[in-house]
Amino acid sequence: MASPATEIDAAGRTLRVSNPDRVIYQATAWSAEVTKLQVVEYYLAVAPGILRALDHRPTTLERWPKGVYEGIVRSTREDPHGDAFYQKRVPRGAPSYVDTARIMFPSGRHADEVCPTEPAVVAWAAQMGTLTFHPWPVRAADVDHPDELRIDLDPQPGTDFADAVRVAGAARELLEDLGMRGFPKTSGNRGVHVYVRIEPRWTFTDVRHAAIAFGRELERRTPRVTTKWWKEERGQNIFVDYNQNSRDRTIASAYSLRPIEGAPVSTPVTWEELPDVDPKAFNLHTVPARFAEVGDLHEAIDDEHHSLEPLLELYARDEEAGLGDMPYPPDYPKMPGEPPRVQPSRKNAANWESPDGG
Repeated sequence: MASPATEIDAAGRTLRVSNPDRVIYQATAWSAEVTKLQVVEYYLAVAPGILRALDHRPTTLERWPKGVYEGIVRSTREDPHGDAFYQKRVPRGAPSYVDTARIMFPSGRHADEVCPTEPAVVAWAAQMGTLTFHPWPVRAADVDHPDELRIDLDPQPGTDFADAVRVAGAARELLEDLGMRGFPKTSGNRGVHVYVRIEPRWTFTDVRHAAIAFGRELERRTPRVTTKWWKEERGQNIFVDYNQNSRDRTIASAYSLRPIEGAPVSTPVTWEELPDVDPKAFNLHTVPARFAEVGDLHEAIDDEHHSLEPLLELYARDEEAGLGDMPYPPDYPKMPGEPPRVQPSRKNAANWESPDGG
């Protein structure tokens, strides 16, 4: 039987939470169970941090209204009728205080996405079953020029969080050599994310090229790093996912819950503590107390916006050396300068006589 709805104060607005006792995360050996009301209360407890990550950014909502449990069905392009899904368009019936921003997809279609401007918007989304917030790297005032470079260090089979941490240390040194300041966080799973604020004067293509250049330079500087797009080529390395900087590609925000057992949180950390971090220790039950004690470790992220010129110069140097663009995600239209978008093991050289597949 569903529990009766309750009303809570969401930073000055009254928010109705339906089925507050619904279990969203089951208990684990290291974490107690989590109810829907606790999810809403969590986001209000870290409101200054989550809002700094989402403020005035078009945001895709990852909704798990029935909770996270074995057997849950995720919606896909082929079957959009799953229990968990990504909401790219603002839901019908959204409160009047929920702002939106119009974004364009690579296909040329558009959508009006939720654009958080206050804690109540985040709490409302959580009441709608949102666990993870996926903000675009742009602000509503200019949705075509990113203000954030995102470095996604993704462990491949045979590697783990410790490997990602090692590579993150090398990424920090590279950023310092480039005159940039990076802000690290756990992914909430096995990876590490590093964010760099940039001047919003380059296109998505430029920022993606900068990410490619960063990944290639990281490959040169430290072992067991790859920028290979095809999984069959990556090996037991840390993949620098440059395509996370493509238009309509997003990363779970700082302070977002992840739909994984134990209710883990993508948590900002200092560079100094990162080598000793246990990502499982950062979850819905522990992060509010940490936030109250140390504050938002990304608080200074907006203090300085860097130039992409050093990375774009590296990309140009690589082009001159014969290293051009790299594959886009499979749902993208064919992009200018892109190499053949075909899995290497299935590539027939006779069909690819020129770099653009002509």
